[in-house]
Amino acid sequence: MLTLYSYPPLFGVADNNGYGLKVFAFLKLAGVPFVHEHLFDASAAPRGQLPYIVEDGETIGDSDVIIAHLTDKHGLTIDAALTPAKRRINHLVTRMLDDLYWVMSYSRWKDDRYYPLFRDAFVAQHSQLDAASLDKARDYNAQRYYYQGIGRYTPDQAYARGLADLQVLAEIVPTRSYVYGPAPTSLDAGIYGFIANIHFYPIETPLQAFVSAHPNLVRHCEAIHAMVSG
Repeated sequence: MLTLYSYPPLFGVADNNGYGLKVFAFLKLAGVPFVHEHLFDASAAPRGQLPYIVEDGETIGDSDVIIAHLTDKHGLTIDAALTPAKRRINHLVTRMLDDLYWVMSYSRWKDDRYYPLFRDAFVAQHSQLDAASLDKARDYNAQRYYYQGIGRYTPDQAYARGLADLQVLAEIVPTRSYVYGPAPTSLDAGIYGFIANIHFYPIETPLQAFVSAHPNLVRHCEAIHAMVSG
């Protein structure tokens, strides 16, 4: 049995990190049976990052590598109908979601207005952690943000980047069905991974306000959520 290792759930989504939730949704949508194990500490993961999978004694990390590996190994057809042009769009949007990740993370760990609410909600749902451990994680993330660059932005500058990414998603996600038609593909799973971690986030950040104001993003997110949460 394939095992997915990813961060813990929060606010009703299966993983509070966009990358882990993306792989979770992909597995559900593609019909691949798996066991889901949650980790707080990623230090033993490949490259020190979650998610990763273990299957038949093989460990695979990185969400995009995981999806490509599973598609090939299991002969998955979720993206079989995509044209080369659509696959290029997938690549570009996936890279844009990498940018959005940093702004989402900034809104939780860096912004003084929202971090205490996030910390308290996390501790309330995961009692094995305490505020001190979350504060330690915050210090670690502050270093990551500084070296990545987003930590050197003012909040307004950081959110401007994320809102620009969300605007692109608002323009490509249809009001009905999914990005490429009536059935979701891996791109829909990827978009869900990030939008769900904004939409179901009850703390009113600028990102959350943007998603709430765009019914197509809300509908898409909630439709995928209903498919993968059973």
